[in-house]
Amino acid sequence: MKKIIVTALFIMSLVFASVNLLAQGAPPPPPDGHGGSTNQPASGGGGAPIGGGLGILLALGAAYGGGKIYKNWQQNKLEE
Repeated sequence: MKKIIVTALFIMSLVFASVNLLAQGAPPPPPDGHGGSTNQPASGGGGAPIGGGLGILLALGAAYGGGKIYKNWQQNKLEE
């Protein structure tokens, strides 16, 4: 009986939590003139460069892969 009560309370708490999650407002309207006759760029943001971060990630990946290859090569060299 206790297990049924605990399960029922758990399910009820999930139901009440989900009701609160659905309580968000509607999105704001688009700016004036947006999409009136042609496709216009979105206002704000959109100009973040990705070149520097991408180069850093590629360099770190190459260094990591090179280290793994070197370690594997050293291990095979010692086994022979």
